[in-house]
Amino acid sequence: QVQLVESGGGSVQAGGSLSLSCVASKNAYVMGWFRQAPGKEREEIAREFDAGSRTYYADSVKGRFTISGDNAKNTVYLQMNSLKPEDTAVYYCAAQEGIRWRSGPLLWDEYNYWGQGTQVTVFS
Repeated sequence: QVQLVESGGGSVQAGGSLSLSCVASKNAYVMGWFRQAPGKEREEIAREFDAGSRTYYADSVKGRFTISGDNAKNTVYLQMNSLKPEDTAVYYCAAQEGIRWRSGPLLWDEYNYWGQGTQVTVFS
């Protein structure tokens, strides 16, 4: 079992930055971030594989968001820069203990563990 707790959400003006943290009860092989905006499908936006040996980003966040991990702290971060109103969503951390790398997005159900979510609101 892996428990995940996100923090760092909040409200920010467009163009600003926020950093999300996800503390895990133990290290997992794959850590990801999802988000779900009102009325939209939940989407995987970033993934760190095998302690950062590979990363994945959705096109919608590529170049603006960065996923990173600190194994000593069992923590994965999501640095979000140049935020846009369309980034407004509930952001979720997720963990998977063993899956083959895939260059495309993983589905919510392909992860084993999920956090409770943290709200990010970007206003113009």
